[in-house]
Amino acid sequence: MSRDEPWQWSAATAAAAVRDREVTPTELCESVLERINAVEPDLAAFAQLDLDRAREQAAELTREAAAGSLRGPLHGVPIAIKDIFDVEGLPTRCGSPLYADAAPARADAAVVAHLRSAGALLVGKTTTHELACGVYTEQTHNPWDLTRCCGGSSGGSGAAVAAGMAMAATGSDTGGSIRIPAAVCGVVGVKPTYDLLSRQGVTALSWSLDHVGPLARSVDDAALVLDAMLGSGHLSPVPERDLSSVVIGVADDEPLSWVTTPVREAFEDACALLADAGARVVHLSIPELEHTLPLEFTIVMAEGASYHDRSIRERSSLISEGIRVLFQSGAVLPAEDYLLAQRLRTGYRRAVGRAFAEHELDALIAPTIPLAAYAPTDETIVINGREESIIEANVRTTAPFNLTGLPVVCVPSGLSDEGRPVSVQFAGRPHDERQLLALARAYEQRRGLEPFESSLPIGRRSLTGARA
Repeated sequence: MSRDEPWQWSAATAAAAVRDREVTPTELCESVLERINAVEPDLAAFAQLDLDRAREQAAELTREAAAGSLRGPLHGVPIAIKDIFDVEGLPTRCGSPLYADAAPARADAAVVAHLRSAGALLVGKTTTHELACGVYTEQTHNPWDLTRCCGGSSGGSGAAVAAGMAMAATGSDTGGSIRIPAAVCGVVGVKPTYDLLSRQGVTALSWSLDHVGPLARSVDDAALVLDAMLGSGHLSPVPERDLSSVVIGVADDEPLSWVTTPVREAFEDACALLADAGARVVHLSIPELEHTLPLEFTIVMAEGASYHDRSIRERSSLISEGIRVLFQSGAVLPAEDYLLAQRLRTGYRRAVGRAFAEHELDALIAPTIPLAAYAPTDETIVINGREESIIEANVRTTAPFNLTGLPVVCVPSGLSDEGRPVSVQFAGRPHDERQLLALARAYEQRRGLEPFESSLPIGRRSLTGARA
């Protein structure tokens, strides 16, 4: 057993320690709560903490473990829940004044119920960009550099996992909201195949694009939590994968290839590492990727306006200007524009499918986002002499896989010169999560670092990003 404090352990290590009676759920809980007490004032990753109930859960789980009864593979493992997921007894506030007076939820969201059934210990609800519609989560700081943003919209989940305040967390992803925080916080994020996981009890943004999934410290941890959220028990453990038979595509089209120098260098290193391990890396073109942003934003504004219709009409002053304008624009968007976007999306999906078929791909690899962690005040970035909004820069590399519904696993791929994490993402065939996770895990292992060391900035670096 590691000599580190329990809050530093991976979810898989913690689960095994409980199973082998080397630690109790109460001891795990107290270690994580001590960590929260130490760093949460600096990070502000939680919208709501539920410490008393966490201790009560831990005591109950400890009694069950002592009696030789484990609820499931996450028995006693501390998990955080994004504050758009219903948790019985807690309000769901969605980072918005619209929900400031929300009543406590009467039942858990479906995936939260599955996590409880697997034995997960819920410590609280994490912050989100307002209404899960954005890339900032401004109130929360990045554990690698407190002056930088933790991404969005699942920013609190990314920060909590990276800082050791939870061993994993839930997130949602409409245009990249799991993968963007995972990338800038140096953790693993999984956006599974569309509709693989139930969204019951999760506040919607865009129902045809919304996905839910986990953020965790390693691919093994992410697979363990994804399996628990699914409630089926068929994904874990992640198998070993021989890369000599794997074909990986690189789309050279600008939406995925226009990135900052640190991201480009880390991405090229990742491709070289995979090729050296025997994978065949194929360069290709998918011209339809140029339509990513118009399709993504048209669908989001129309569906978001529909979901929040009453709030737009009756309480629009409680919605921040940028999101209010987006939804109001969606409310007056001609129906034919929305339908055209969905028709074009079908062609977009088929184009990506053709690339997989024609090149016999097992996966596409791409930079997760084009840049390292940005400041909360940054609105634009200059990449190779061209200025682009931060929102568009993030979304153009992540949204292609919301539009297609393909599963994606993003993994830390290194550090920028300033010591901030950068990331790559692997997109696979529909419902091929098991093999996709195996591929991501093979890459993670060949990076030369233990999963915990590559994705958690403790013991190696301070919260301000200085080298330890």
